Amino acid sequence: MTAQQPLAYDAFVQLAAADSAVVGLVLKGSRAHDGMTTRHSDHDLYVVLADDVRTDLTRFAGHRTLELDLVLVSLTEFRAAGMPGFERYALARAQVVLDRLDGGIARILADKARLGADEAFEVSSGWLDAYANSLYRSVKNHRDGQALAALLDAAESVRCLLELLFALDHRPRPYNKYLEWELARHPLPGWDTDVLLRAVERISASGDVFLQRHLFTLVEATVREAGHGEVLDAWGDDLYLMRPQRG
Repeated sequence: MTAQQPLAYDAFVQLAAADSAVVGLVLKGSRAHDGMTTRHSDHDLYVVLADDVRTDLTRFAGHRTLELDLVLVSLTEFRAAGMPGFERYALARAQVVLDRLDGGIARILADKARLGADEAFEVSSGWLDAYANSLYRSVKNHRDGQALAALLDAAESVRCLLELLFALDHRPRPYNKYLEWELARHPLPGWDTDVLLRAVERISASGDVFLQRHLFTLVEATVREAGHGEVLDAWGDDLYLMRPQRG
């Protein structure tokens, strides 16, 4: 059997569990999110190998079929995966299939699911500035009759806003596919999930400037309470364009 031949998920798990070099198996993706599996869903599996240990399972490195995608990594590489990086959310919500480290694999995943206080503050500051930048450009372009630019900047501001709000709660932002799933099960403190999702959808679709400005007032109160007022104050008088306008 080669790494490219079809291989069933259950068969591989059984094979890997019998190999002492494997210290962990971690399932990510839609099959790790209850209710998100479809007939198109494959099994995305991390195979965590003990450092500096040889195994014949390396022949499956890069295995990718409609049924099974495998990522073979050393334990050291697994600890670093997504820290930071795009993979962090996937691992934050992944499921442990095998843990030979007395809960060590589960603890690694738990660490990925929560940003430390210093990290969260730094990340939040960066995304807040990016959000303000896109919001400012959107409302300015709308004012100047640049409809497409205003809409594109509005959509970009939504991306930055979601990154910001999750970072404020010390969490990696979910992929778009899992945004509603995540908020239904783990709401953002202080935010009404339905209201937030409706605002995100409407701003992304229409660039509604009134709604963008209204949303900014809520964001401003939240970030100032979290200690990020200095980031906004650096915008000076430009803040007035982001806030609701009288009349």
